[in-house]
This record gives sequence, C-alpha cells and structure tokens, in this order.
Amino acid sequence: MTTNLVECINFVLKGARNLPVTAIVRSTFYRLNELFTRKSAEAHECVRNGFMYSEFATKRVEESFRRAGNIVVNQFDRRNEMFEVRKMQDGSVYTVNLAQRHYDCGHFQVEQLPCHHVLACCANQHLDWKVYVHDVYKMSEICNVYRGEFVLMGDPSTWDRYEGAKVIANWTLRRATKGRPKSTRYLNEMDSRDMHGPHRCTVCEREGHSRSRCPQCVGPSSAGGH
Repeated sequence: MTTNLVECINFVLKGARNLPVTAIVRSTFYRLNELFTRKSAEAHECVRNGFMYSEFATKRVEESFRRAGNIVVNQFDRRNEMFEVRKMQDGSVYTVNLAQRHYDCGHFQVEQLPCHHVLACCANQHLDWKVYVHDVYKMSEICNVYRGEFVLMGDPSTWDRYEGAKVIANWTLRRATKGRPKSTRYLNEMDSRDMHGPHRCTVCEREGHSRSRCPQCVGPSSAGGH
C-alpha cells in the first residue's frame, strides 16, 4: 500500500545486498518469516480490540470527515446514485456516481476509499459509507495475508537430492574486476569526442597515446642527462 515499494525492499535488504546469493536468499527467508509472524500478531490484536479497518484507511476516512462539512450536495436521481457536490470555499463542482464508484476528484479510483465528497453525499442521504471501502483495507483481509506459515529449512544435509535443471554461469557476461568498464551506451552527435576514434599522437602519428606520453618525445630530464 505504498507508492514506492522498491525503496522499501531496498531498505529491508540494505545489509544483505553485498552477500553471496545463497546468503541473500537465507536472509530474506528469515526476515520474511519474522515479518509475517509480527504482522499476523498485530492484525489479530487489532481485531480483538474492535478495529474494523487498517490504520491507513481509518486515518484517511477521519481526515475526509473533517473536510466534508463545507460541501453542498445536490441529488440528481431517486436511487441515491448520482450527486453533484459544490465546495463552499472556491465554488468548484464535482460529480459523484456511487453506482459506478466514479468521482471527478479521482481519489477513490486511486485509493479505493470514500473521499470527502462521497462522505458528504452519504451523510446527506443517510447512506452507509462503509459500503464504499474496498475489502483490502478490512482487518479480516489483512489477517488472511499473514495467515501463511513458513516451513523450517532445517540442515541442508537433510534435504532431498535436487534432480532439476542446473544453472551454469556464462563467464562471458562477467564484469571485469579491473580497469574502466566498457561503455555500452549508444552514441549520438553530441558524443563527438568518442566518435572521432582513438587518440593519435601528434609527434609520431601513432594511435594509443598522446604527445605527452610519446616514447619519441625527449623530456627535460633526458636532455639534462646528455
């Protein structure tokens, strides 16, 4: 339920990214086991305390309730499905379709939670706003997420012999440990320096070195020694 899940994963695996592959898998396995055990206990504790929705959903709905007071609601059908809402602060107008769960502000489409426009319509027509909360925010669904249990790994010597496919490393794709990595970027007209080819010495006109490193160029120390 976050907007940047990759950064969360990187934070969890921050201390294990430089380890060998088997060590990373083992670390991830035990960390996930600890996470599922802790989150499952927290979810069941919330259910026992009478919480129906997650903390995120509860805070968003409470915030929307505080903003729903200054909204004028106009009903456009008898089935309590189409409404027009108008903000008193700036006079902006939005359309609310409860049947299709489509709101012009777009908050419901993103978060699957009733925004302050929908809460104003529900309060105006005495409707139950909980109907428009997605099941993913219910504590019962959250408990089901962490219901699974991990199987103990045990000692590797007791595992069954693996008879599947074998993965063979391609040594041609191995990155060089020394020197500057070879660039694989596609060049364009701005890369004029790289497109001109290798450097050519202005003294001997050979490639691979410059004038300052030319073996034919006599330096001041050599001149002083003769």
